[in-house]
Amino acid sequence: MASTAHVGNALSDLIIPLVKGDGPSPSRLDRVSLLCLGRQQVRTPLMYDPCLIIIAQGRKVGYLGDREIHYNPGHYLVQTLPMPFECETYGSPEAPLLGMSVKLDPALLSEMVTAMGEGYPPSSTAPLPMASVAMNEGMQDAVMRLAHTLHDAVACSAMGDARIRDVVFEALKGEQGPALRALVQGHGNYSRIVQVLSQLHTHFAEDFSVERLAQQANMSVSTFHQHFKQITRASPAQYLKRLRLIKAQQLLLQDSHNVNQAALAVGYRSVPQFSRDYKRYFGESPLQHRRQEQALRA
Repeated sequence: MASTAHVGNALSDLIIPLVKGDGPSPSRLDRVSLLCLGRQQVRTPLMYDPCLIIIAQGRKVGYLGDREIHYNPGHYLVQTLPMPFECETYGSPEAPLLGMSVKLDPALLSEMVTAMGEGYPPSSTAPLPMASVAMNEGMQDAVMRLAHTLHDAVACSAMGDARIRDVVFEALKGEQGPALRALVQGHGNYSRIVQVLSQLHTHFAEDFSVERLAQQANMSVSTFHQHFKQITRASPAQYLKRLRLIKAQQLLLQDSHNVNQAALAVGYRSVPQFSRDYKRYFGESPLQHRRQEQALRA
């Protein structure tokens, strides 16, 4: 088996020519993007869509409630839910953080889980919505094949989907396979909470009561609260507030909404309350945050 350092170096060499500068860069495949950050980024709230993140150089630390999740060369992050969390990134101009993100497509997951059948028994522990997994040889090989393919337009057209399937297949066989399968199998407490979270992410600007959410999950209020907090490391009210604030941040940074419009769009009725919550969560006011991001892009 190739050493982790050797695989990390080889993957870095393949990623460097494809990145377009700091931040995410698109690739020739819609569901694959490249990551590059030539500086340290302090602990910052953010949210990933469901994806696999493979780090080739540098490292990241995710904070989800009381959990610390380290993902660095030799590990890949399995993000099964678009969940608000906080993240610290370690990179420098001499050794930038480099990585690759593979977006998880629900239709592909469903098809592959069905094809795999019952060959992989459920985990004895509760699935985690976000966890770092050590790379095994199968995953290393699949990631390297995908990275090589990104350099060739013809290979992307002919083999791109197959290379992505390779990587997703290895993740389904790995430690976080049960969490990925739970997304599409639709049974158990984890799957019920996943369905409620999907509802919140689609209708985050609406008012929700814990009683209504518990009813949707077919649980008592106390059981729902317990399982929700176990998975998200937040109460339903905390989770919804963080989700709204991150959605508002995205609207502000796209320059498509002013502060008042962003507050109303994500479900706040009071703009001063929105500004207070925003500053408490992100460490600066909505306007300061927007100006700082505009200055970085200038």
